[in-house]
Order: sequence, then structure tokens, then C-alpha cells
Amino acid sequence: MIQFFSYYSFLISFSFLCLSRPSFPARIKPDPSSTVTTVDSYNTTTWHDFTRFLDVGKGSQVSGMSELKKYFNRFGYLPIPDTNNFTDTFDTQFESVVLAYQTNLGLPETGKLDFDTISMIVLPRCGVSDTKTHDTRFQAKKRFAYFYGRPRWMRQAPVILTYAFSQNNMIDYISIKDTRKVFKRAFSRWAQVIPVSFMEIEDYPSADIRIGFYHRDHGDGKPFDGVLGILAHAFSPENGRFHLDASETWALDLEKIKSRVAVDLESVATHEIGHLLGLAHSSVKEAVMYPSLSPRTKKVDLKIDDVDGVQALYGSNPNFKFSSLLVSDNSFNKGIGLRNSRSSKWTISLVLGVSTLFLCT
Repeated sequence: MIQFFSYYSFLISFSFLCLSRPSFPARIKPDPSSTVTTVDSYNTTTWHDFTRFLDVGKGSQVSGMSELKKYFNRFGYLPIPDTNNFTDTFDTQFESVVLAYQTNLGLPETGKLDFDTISMIVLPRCGVSDTKTHDTRFQAKKRFAYFYGRPRWMRQAPVILTYAFSQNNMIDYISIKDTRKVFKRAFSRWAQVIPVSFMEIEDYPSADIRIGFYHRDHGDGKPFDGVLGILAHAFSPENGRFHLDASETWALDLEKIKSRVAVDLESVATHEIGHLLGLAHSSVKEAVMYPSLSPRTKKVDLKIDDVDGVQALYGSNPNFKFSSLLVSDNSFNKGIGLRNSRSSKWTISLVLGVSTLFLCT
């Protein structure tokens, strides 16, 4: 036990030293035909500074906690106060917010900013809110969820949804041909379980689903925040907008792209399509619809929770068999360089430690 805390204290101290250093992202355009090493770094203006709130609880007042409250506001847990300013005080309301977050994401419900909670907060994630409203009194269940009003695509059978890519908002280091292949696979996973098919078209304005990559504030009221913060967001039916953060290092093959902050495009695409169909975030960590995704992680296979949720909206594809989900290919959290374990604090320590090393690169 003493050895654990000594190691952990070293990681936290080391992170403070690294965060004090200036960070200048540099990116090398990947060659898809060869193994690529990129030199890049975390955007230190996102969430990694939140590690300094570790073990803070009710009654504490810590400078900068107002920024953490803005994080919880962004993801639906905390309303903006009447004064329009968040305080640095860990009060009773904020304790209920932390408990709601822990409940909603399947974490130990301590009401404190404990190790598991801080570890989850600093991970990259989807930009869609976790909660239906700003009411933090709800009791979430460990299962799938829907957007408010349970919206879905209202079409006569056979249901065919069209999708298209923006001509002006794509990334230049992945070919449109390869991008199309990735999204076709992602759409097909959902089509295999529900009686809905997806068809790519060229006419972007008229497509049901419109896909593009954007930087920072891009006009939809949900700005992106740079490397490894919010990865993407999509809107509920029948809006159809699907936006990805162009600042990320998107990867098709984690074996070839050696960037420490690479994000698997197919994993994020599969997750956001769930939102486009009407699913909100799941509390089941193994599910595709869980909100967080570590860098260098591939998570593309639908789990029973995902399938139950989407089939409750659209019914089942007559050719689908639940037995096919029971054969796992161990793709959950399978990546190059980062591997998570839900039960091991040692593993979470290593994840934070490796994240700290990324900051120093």
C-alpha cells in the first residue's frame, strides 16, 4: 500500500512539472502506406489540470474549481447560477452533481472527486450531454438511455437513411475513399441489428445525415476544444448533423499511426451514429454508447446494451441473432499503448502516468 501511494504521488508531482512546460503541437501528415510516427502533445487547456482536485470533497474551496464546474455544466449536470458565475466552493449542490456523474457513468458513488472520478473526467469523450436535463436528482440505471422525448427517425418501411460528407470540411491526411470505407462499416454495424439501412449520396444538403470535420467554434453552439477534449458530437433525430473535431489525430489503423494521441475514427463514428439514431449515453462501460474513449483505443463492436436500446426504438433486423454478440473478439478497449482495467487502480495510475508523459513530449 505504501509503495502504491509513493508511486502515485510521484505521478502527480511529475504531472505538475510537465504541465508547467510550454506545449507546441506539431503534426506530420501521415502516409497511409507506411508506419508513421508523429510528434504531438496534449492540449493543456482542456481537462488535465483537473487532476489537482484529486480527493477534494464537500466544504473545500480550491482556486480554479469554477472551471471544473463549467465542465459539469457542459455535460448537463450543473445549471448556470443566477449570478452567471461559478464559485470555487465544493458545496452541497456540487456534491449532488458529483454523485449524479458517478451514478450516470457507473463509478463508485462517493460524492468526492476520488481517483476513479478524476480519471474519468480527464479522458477524451463525446460532446453530447450525459443527462436529459439539468436536474441532478435523477437516478440513472446502468443501461442504455434516450434523448428527451425519445426521438427517432419516422420513416415508412423499408427505412433507408442517406448520408453524405461535406466537401469543404474534411481532413486531408485520410483519403475520402478510406473515410467512406470506415463510415460504411460503422453504419453497417447498426444496420445489422435494426431494420434500417444507410446509403451514401453525393448531395450533402439533402442527405439525412451530414458528416464533416470542424475546428473550434463552427456555428452550432457546441464548439470543439482542441486535442483530446471533445472528440465529436452528433444531434438527435431527425437533425442529422454529425461533427468531428478536426484538431484530433484521426487514425484508421493504430498499428500504422504511432501518435500517442491518435483517435480511432471508426470507434467514434460508430458511437456518434448511435446518437443520430436516438440513443443517449449508456452507463455500461463496455457499451459503444459509453461517453468516454481513451486515445489509441478501438471500440467498435455493439454490445447487448447498445442493441437493446436501439431495437427498442426501431425493432429488430429479422436476420439478427443475439447469439452473435456472445462471441467476443476482445475489441473493448483494445489499443496500442493504452489498456484500461475497470477494477485495477494500478492500471488507472498507469493511464494517468502515461498521459502525463504525453504532456511532456
